[in-house]
Amino acid sequence: MEEITGYVENIIYRNADNGYTVLDFVVDEFLITCTGIFPTVGEGENLLLRGDYVDHPTYGKQFKAVSYEAVAPTDAASMERYLGSGAIRGIGPKLAARIIKMFGDDTFRIIEEEPERLAEVKGISINKAMEISDQIVGAKDIRNAMIFLDRFGLHGNKAIKIYNRFGNDIYNIIQSNPYKLADEVAGIGFKTADEIASQVGIKVDSEFRIKGGIIYVLTQGASFGHTYLPEDVLVDKSVELLKVDGESVSAQIMNLAMDKKLIIKRDPEGNRQIYSRAFYRMEESIAGMLKDLNVTYKVDKEDLEKVIRRIEKEGEFQLDELQKDAVLAAVERGFFVLTGGPGTGKTTTITTMIHIFEEEGYNIFLGAPTGRAAKRMSEATGYEARTIHRMLEVSGRVGDDDDDVTSFAKFERNEDNPLECDVIIIDEMSMVDVSLMFALLKAISPGTRLILVGDEHQLPSVGPGNVLKDILASGEFTSVTLEKIFRQAQESDIVMNAHKIHQGEHVVLDNKSKDFFFLKRDEADTIINVMLTLVRDKMPKYVDAGISEIQVLTPTRKGLIGVERLNTILQRFLNPESPEKKEWKGDTRLFREGDKVMQIKNNYQLEWEVTGNYNITLEKGVGVFNGDVGIIKDINDWAKTVTVEFEEGRKVVYPFANLDELELAYAITIHKSQGSEYPAVVMPIMEGPRMLMNRNILYTAITRAKKCVTMVGDADVLYSMIDNVSQAKRYSGLKDRIEEAFRESIL
Repeated sequence: MEEITGYVENIIYRNADNGYTVLDFVVDEFLITCTGIFPTVGEGENLLLRGDYVDHPTYGKQFKAVSYEAVAPTDAASMERYLGSGAIRGIGPKLAARIIKMFGDDTFRIIEEEPERLAEVKGISINKAMEISDQIVGAKDIRNAMIFLDRFGLHGNKAIKIYNRFGNDIYNIIQSNPYKLADEVAGIGFKTADEIASQVGIKVDSEFRIKGGIIYVLTQGASFGHTYLPEDVLVDKSVELLKVDGESVSAQIMNLAMDKKLIIKRDPEGNRQIYSRAFYRMEESIAGMLKDLNVTYKVDKEDLEKVIRRIEKEGEFQLDELQKDAVLAAVERGFFVLTGGPGTGKTTTITTMIHIFEEEGYNIFLGAPTGRAAKRMSEATGYEARTIHRMLEVSGRVGDDDDDVTSFAKFERNEDNPLECDVIIIDEMSMVDVSLMFALLKAISPGTRLILVGDEHQLPSVGPGNVLKDILASGEFTSVTLEKIFRQAQESDIVMNAHKIHQGEHVVLDNKSKDFFFLKRDEADTIINVMLTLVRDKMPKYVDAGISEIQVLTPTRKGLIGVERLNTILQRFLNPESPEKKEWKGDTRLFREGDKVMQIKNNYQLEWEVTGNYNITLEKGVGVFNGDVGIIKDINDWAKTVTVEFEEGRKVVYPFANLDELELAYAITIHKSQGSEYPAVVMPIMEGPRMLMNRNILYTAITRAKKCVTMVGDADVLYSMIDNVSQAKRYSGLKDRIEEAFRESIL
């Protein structure tokens, strides 16, 4: 590793998010292009860089810095260059020259120790002198903090966030309680804080460490869909993580509860539920707001039946009795839930409701959790539908709920700026998690009707909670479950077999169907070769769709037929390497222009735009969400960006540093496919973890296919999935909170 010393002549490029910078650096009068993480370095600054020279294929020889130190200017010329560079607000080249002329090599000592003497220079008041000193000392403080944090593996944007939150208190915090970083800085986890604590000698049984570990376990629980953890589960997992005794954990749970960072409730059996304050408040508020919406409106049933008959005649369809019950309930109740499997007429029922509300002059909003689901809702009903995030006008800001560990999206529509409509209908409700439901309800004014539509047998939401199932399980609200499979749907073996699977019936695998196939193969590589042929050669013609529209779904991430291995193989054959396609290679993944990719976390700040002819911007917005799928259109090595085009033509530019938010999507997990519908689904069937190889997973996968589903693998495994009704336990307390809300109203 080499060391070079010089000064920054010009900042060519800087990524504000991670501090990655390309700059011109002067060493002994020679100009060198340098790259590295320099989040706070300005033009004119003197630096000592450590790193190596590299040959960039496009830009030639560069110095790649892995660390740096700010070096105080020691001669008058260096000082004048820095002061006159524009780095210090209020000083230009002429004023810098006057300062250096008066104080010479002693200039920086004067600025730091006797700043009032700057007022001796013509054009500098005493206030301006103090401001100049504050800027130079402040810049020095930031640089020193960056260097200090770098020792603990905290670089770039993380280090800047920490300094912005704590300032010069960071030294004391790192030494006494680094777990405060995990509590108060987004993106800093318990494990990072724990590693720092180990380096500075904090004891394993420290109160700060145990509290931080408990919060971390709850946060991890949320990533698995839990809004709370039973006390015994929380204690056991915390003991396993922290390697301390259960009594110490229980004591700190009580201390956190006394500090109001945790909420302790009891379920109907008396077991203690431990919540983070944010999730408890959400569930409690959802219960109260649903109860407030649950009003009854007077309806002339005879008149309504006449309207329904007329709509049936005009639309040339006929509702069954359950569908009519659903329409009546939607008109009669302020809050109503409609459920049913594929082919049971949910769309026809929704469309009838819309016609009735339209005739009353009501303003109706339609929404769904994902762009695909909203598009499908629009196509099915003939009315505009939007994602819930767009309906609520996601603002691009993230709000931290006081000292809670979880942060959530901020929306422009809320209790102070509610949605201006009379009726809201939300489809694919099984996908809606507790935080999105909370945000939706906050934006609904009293007197607005809310109708939720979904299939309770689909997989639960990716995010925490079990909203649809808990609402239904509470028994407190009017709901109708459609059961009749209509004649048109009966012609589809996808629909019929989905219902058979839901009922636990073994389906016939004779391949006499037009849309439901099972190809028996034994070996993983043989299965993959057959799938590749289907995706690349057979299915596009069969269902009249592009290769990118054919979706491989698999239950697992790991293993021989897991997402990670499948994507590597499918990328190689579906989008092979080519001199015409630029690539980006990270430590664990490779992206290529033309690749199909998926966003794997909600990012409320990412900006997108839709462009038209001549690249004119037609629409702008913020927010890209977990499960959004797009195509890589451009990889720019110089700007260090990747451009992805998502559905509806939304283009998003990702800095290289943010590419951990993307993964290949030729194959995705069944869980990630929720709310989506594809022309054709191809699915491998092999032995896997029992909790993932169940009826619920299989049912969800099959119902994602519109024209054709083809499974490849072991028929015995398929039948064992149909027989396996076990599911991973999801701890969600919304049902309990709803029941509490109604008990309180009785009292």
